[in-house]
Amino acid sequence: MRLRSLLAVAAVAVASGGIVAGLHVPAAQAATVCSVDFTVNQWATGFTADVKLTNTGPAVTAWTLSWTFGGNQAISNGWNAQISQAGNKVTASNLSWNGSLNTGAAASFGFQATYSGTNAKPTDFALNGVSCAGDAPPSSPAPSSPAPSSPAPSSPAPSPSASSGPAPACGTGIRCDGFEGQAAGVPAGDWAVTYPDCQGTGAATVDKAVAHSGSTSLRVNGAVGYCNHVFVRNTAILGDATYVRYWVRHTTALPTSHITMVALKDANDGDRDLRFGGQNGALQWNRASDDATLPEQSPAGVALSRPLPVDSWNCVEFKVNGADGTMETWLNGVSVPGLLQDGVATHDIDGQWLNRTYRPRLTDLKLGWESYGEGSDTLWYDDVAAGSSRIGC
Repeated sequence: MRLRSLLAVAAVAVASGGIVAGLHVPAAQAATVCSVDFTVNQWATGFTADVKLTNTGPAVTAWTLSWTFGGNQAISNGWNAQISQAGNKVTASNLSWNGSLNTGAAASFGFQATYSGTNAKPTDFALNGVSCAGDAPPSSPAPSSPAPSSPAPSSPAPSPSASSGPAPACGTGIRCDGFEGQAAGVPAGDWAVTYPDCQGTGAATVDKAVAHSGSTSLRVNGAVGYCNHVFVRNTAILGDATYVRYWVRHTTALPTSHITMVALKDANDGDRDLRFGGQNGALQWNRASDDATLPEQSPAGVALSRPLPVDSWNCVEFKVNGADGTMETWLNGVSVPGLLQDGVATHDIDGQWLNRTYRPRLTDLKLGWESYGEGSDTLWYDDVAAGSSRIGC
């Protein structure tokens, strides 16, 4: 049987201030060991990249992915991998919790980098020294990394050990809170429980039994019905941040009716909230002032969003740019097409959202639950962070 090389290049979509491009580099030729999805969000002098490595060869207990940049790209920070660069040569190695990859399993990580001139996409990926294109391995195999001491558990039962890995430490320009300084019970300090409009049976507490990292999280018992909404509000963590990252775990699939899990007061929109939640079983943004949604709630629009997986910790990141009103949302490190507002009206996505000029100035961050018709849920929030650049998972 003749094997053929395959190279699939995803469509390039123009985004506000940059280009979003996808590159899929499957293994080919002889015995293949990996495939790589390399997705770039690019602007004039920099970019972020989301990298998904899929092991198509034998199971490994540790991995190192290497590649060569074709220009002067320089990585400044990364997440979910140990990344190093020497000239235009880059290596990314697993952390202690994501090294084991069975055949067909995948690991995702990302990084931020600068560049000038052109930003050519790499194509010479190699897993543990073996080319993803199926080339013969080098005569002297690359040394293997030690097996992780404690791989992330796969059990869906909520527990402190159900973490997907340690959260990154707060860096320069980043504000973060993992609730570790809170005592069990009523949230305190910068966090205060609030019941917009009326108080029902919804409740929020500091939980010492369930956590993404450490031993503490914020638990929200969200009940059915408009009056049962409850949030925990922080007016200090957001500042002038453009990017927010948090981890969330919940027990019940998103309902058909509209719900909110995150709300941010917008001083430029009459102090009405910018709301992030779900509708028709998928994640969505909602603007309280005019009830505009992102994506539009057509079948095609909803299909471009994603559900929020239950009984596991999920990393949610979003960008809200007050200067130009653009927005982007990532779920577990992957940008969600239906939650991308790039300033150019796109049918089924942001045409409704752009029916007026939108320049938000967000002044608080509220985590909780609000149901407008049906649906109850129990949620845990942890490792909340805000900053001027993407923080990562």
